[in-house]
Amino acid sequence: MKASTLIVMLRISICCGISLILLGIYLHNFNHTVELMGIKGIILSAMCVAFGMVLSLPTKMYLTLLLVNHENHQRELESAISQQDKTSQAQPKSSK
Repeated sequence: MKASTLIVMLRISICCGISLILLGIYLHNFNHTVELMGIKGIILSAMCVAFGMVLSLPTKMYLTLLLVNHENHQRELESAISQQDKTSQAQPKSSK
C-alpha cells in the first residue's frame, strides 16, 4: 500500500473517530431520548465516545511518527549537503 493511500485512510479514520466522539457527547448532554433510555442510553453514548477514541488516537500517533521520521530525514539531507559544501570549499583550486 502506498504511503499516500495509507495517510488518506488514516485521516478518514481520524475524522470518523472525532465524529463519533462528538456524537457521544451530543447524545449524553443534549438528547432527551437517551436520557429516557436510562442505563442503555448511557452505555450507547459511552460506546460512541469509546469507539471514537479507538479510531482517532492510534492514527494520530502513527501520523505523528511519520512526520517525525520525515523531519529527521530532511535534517539528514541538510547536514549531508552542508558537509559536502564544506569539503568543496576546503579543497584548493589548482591554478595553471
